[in-house]
Amino acid sequence: MKILLLEDDPILSEVIVEHLEYYNYNVTPVFNGLEAEELVYKEKFDLLLLDVNVPLLNGFELIKELRASNNLTPVIFITSMNTPQNVEKGFALGADDYLKKPFEMIELKARIENIRRHFKIDESSLIQIKDEVRYDSAKYLLYLGAKEEKLSKKEGEFLAYFLHNRAKVISNDELMVNVWSYETSPTPATIRTYIKNLRRLLGEETITTIRGVGYVFN
Repeated sequence: MKILLLEDDPILSEVIVEHLEYYNYNVTPVFNGLEAEELVYKEKFDLLLLDVNVPLLNGFELIKELRASNNLTPVIFITSMNTPQNVEKGFALGADDYLKKPFEMIELKARIENIRRHFKIDESSLIQIKDEVRYDSAKYLLYLGAKEEKLSKKEGEFLAYFLHNRAKVISNDELMVNVWSYETSPTPATIRTYIKNLRRLLGEETITTIRGVGYVFN
């Protein structure tokens, strides 16, 4: 699980990072809102842990901007701004949880695990394709750097079959049997359309056509 931590207190940040890394979370710490904003648009995170009162761009402003740009990455606020009005504002802006300082690390871990279950965040479903390109076979989501591309169910199954059979020549008949199973078999033109769409997203060099034989996912 890849987590961005925005916390400007270096000691607390270090404590949180050490605790979460002990449980095999991948944590990237940042210390101001602009740094967090830049990373969120550059990389894909499964969860954002945001303090509110941080330099340059506060946590409330950051989540407001992210939600306005349709970035729905789950957010947990961890903050000493804990009045009922602050909590209400945090949730109104799109937060998924709100943890008041001071807190116990065991409570933070429990809330992270709750987010993992709620959003079905499961690293085992993530397949690394190449640098900055991953595919979530459970959600049919293709992550292209910070950009997300939602695939149709069939298109996602089509890609998953290629990914599990990299460097192997796959014929149209094999695709029909293993991807479409007992459903109505597609035409060769339908398969070519899927190939074209995947090349558009992943690059022409990703899938090689072996004329008269099939395709190879490089």
